[in-house]
Amino acid sequence: MVLPSRMRNSFKYITLLATLIQLGISIWMYLNFKTGANFAGINHEDQFQFVQKLPWISLNLGGMGKMQIDYFVGIDGISITLLVMTSLVMVIATLASWEIKSNLKGFFLLFLLLDMAVVGVFCALDFFLFYLFYELMLLPLYFLIGMWGGVRREYAAIKFFLYTLFGSVFMLLVMVGLYLSVTDPVTGNHTFNMVQMMNPSNYDQGSVFSLAAHQTIMGMSARTVGFVVLFIAFAIKVPIVPLHTWLPDAHVEAPTPVSIILAGILLKIGGYGIIRICLGIFPEVATHYAFWLGLIGVISILYGAFNALAQRDLKRMIAYSSVSHMGFVLLGIASQTAEGISGAVMQMVSHGFLSTMLFFLVGVIYNRVHDRDIYHFRGLGTLMPKYTAFVMIAFFASLGLPGFSAFVAEAFTLAGVFKSHNVNGLLPYWFAVCGTVGILLGAAYFLWTLQRMFFGQESLKGGSIWKIALTDLNLREKLTLAPLAIIALALGVMPSLVFDKVNDSVLALIQFLQTK
Repeated sequence: MVLPSRMRNSFKYITLLATLIQLGISIWMYLNFKTGANFAGINHEDQFQFVQKLPWISLNLGGMGKMQIDYFVGIDGISITLLVMTSLVMVIATLASWEIKSNLKGFFLLFLLLDMAVVGVFCALDFFLFYLFYELMLLPLYFLIGMWGGVRREYAAIKFFLYTLFGSVFMLLVMVGLYLSVTDPVTGNHTFNMVQMMNPSNYDQGSVFSLAAHQTIMGMSARTVGFVVLFIAFAIKVPIVPLHTWLPDAHVEAPTPVSIILAGILLKIGGYGIIRICLGIFPEVATHYAFWLGLIGVISILYGAFNALAQRDLKRMIAYSSVSHMGFVLLGIASQTAEGISGAVMQMVSHGFLSTMLFFLVGVIYNRVHDRDIYHFRGLGTLMPKYTAFVMIAFFASLGLPGFSAFVAEAFTLAGVFKSHNVNGLLPYWFAVCGTVGILLGAAYFLWTLQRMFFGQESLKGGSIWKIALTDLNLREKLTLAPLAIIALALGVMPSLVFDKVNDSVLALIQFLQTK
């Protein structure tokens, strides 16, 4: 922000350095992350790692005590894996930003502000701080889409902004209600501490969200209303059907680096919020409505897959595939089994890397000929063999081929549905059958696209001009795509890279859900 505009050529290198340092820190945290039941986190404040807790906003309320908001950050097994994924995706998005030519200072300033906000969401343990980071993501994204996007960028930016704001404004009301309901047992003051909110004994008798008070809002239990409001706020981000319509528009109009951040990171914030806040603070409501959560997940899987099949625009097809794949996250969470929730976290991490790879690949071809229509390309395999190889890896990994990360994630999610039916009776068998049909449809739209665009007799809408423009991958593009392909394979062959870190936190969460 303070650097003069004449240094415009160095902004992208400063941003790359910042994201590389962030990646280095997150990898160091991952390698030094302790595992075991004593480090599970979830509902035990002393079990979170890399904790920083400092008094931030303090207000004396006289006879009513003191209002205290802390800068309280820390991570457990669920957030460490998402933190590493976020850090790597931000590096990839920075490399994708090399194509941006106009107003570099504004772009990279907003880019780094967005980076700070998304990392803050995964670390925050104070609800007020979480909400601050959650809302802060909106501002840079609105301008990144609205200023550097495609033809209909203003429409897409406003639609994204209004959808997300709709969910988060009502989240603010629930947050205030929770603050007034929960008392810190040490200080005796009301608190925004999310870990304290998970303990029913910290709720004041007669307060709006107390389990014993049975308060009602519009004829519904207050805790049910609180859960539904928070779930809708996070479900818009996931996004679930029918709250998904902002996603294809935002993706199609957004520049490649912003599409990468949207699909790779933002959708995961929705899933993370449901696990951390909806299940953590309202566990009994989450269990009671598990069937409906699973049903929404199944509908998203099938609806997203059928829509992806019908698309001509390659970017829109991948956007709808994201809706389908994120449905597995909701299905896994709804099962409330160790397999299901572990599968949901793995799906979030896996999809983060694979969607990043897919959107970067779309950006490569769009930057060359400014066209994404699947029917305008044929025989690209002979023109761009290296590009085709990476596309095949991304497509086969995304459709759930054994040996890649998505297969492990989807297999564990479906196993969680079956176990859920047998152990706690929350989900029926046919949810797993529908999920499998979604995988089959995924194979259909990916293989059909591969066959139409890359194989057969060479035929391009732009003729010889396009043939000259469609050069194969350069060094920067290969260096960007290679780590993503390696990670997709590594997580498929060694899923323990994720499962070892998340396992203790998942087991603690399952135990917590079963005791409520």
